[in-house]
Amino acid sequence: MKKVCIVMGSDSDLKVMEGCVNKLDAFGVPYDVRIVSAHRTPAAAEALSKNAAADGYGVIIAAAGKAAHLGGVLAAQTTLPVIGVPIKSSFMDGLDSLLSIVQMPSGIPVATVGVNGAENAAILAVQMLALSEPELASKLDAFKAEMAQKVEAKDAKIRAQFAK
Repeated sequence: MKKVCIVMGSDSDLKVMEGCVNKLDAFGVPYDVRIVSAHRTPAAAEALSKNAAADGYGVIIAAAGKAAHLGGVLAAQTTLPVIGVPIKSSFMDGLDSLLSIVQMPSGIPVATVGVNGAENAAILAVQMLALSEPELASKLDAFKAEMAQKVEAKDAKIRAQFAK
């Protein structure tokens, strides 16, 4: 199975990205976690993205706040899908990060989840990998069914509570 490369611009992003790690663990997807800065270590970012496919990765998840160029820098150097996770910052509540990631130039797409959406980034990565991994597809089906069951149980409870 291909791995997921989780890349953060700073260790301050780790608290948010733990949700991504936990969700990948739940699906049994292998991953590596890195700290690479688009601005402070551009050579490392270039090397990571250029070698990602050869290193066994199938998807890159890039978390960054403020200027949030990491996902775009990585996407520019690889043909692998890159998922951007905008991190909420003290400035503009993460809107600046979201816009920096989602507004990529033509030809350099970065799939983008919501601000601090680390778990959704993991699920999207699993969906991408599941295209060639039937076992992961089955796990996703079970995950979706479990979510539906939880909502149905809550619906039944609230309907009973307000029944007239």
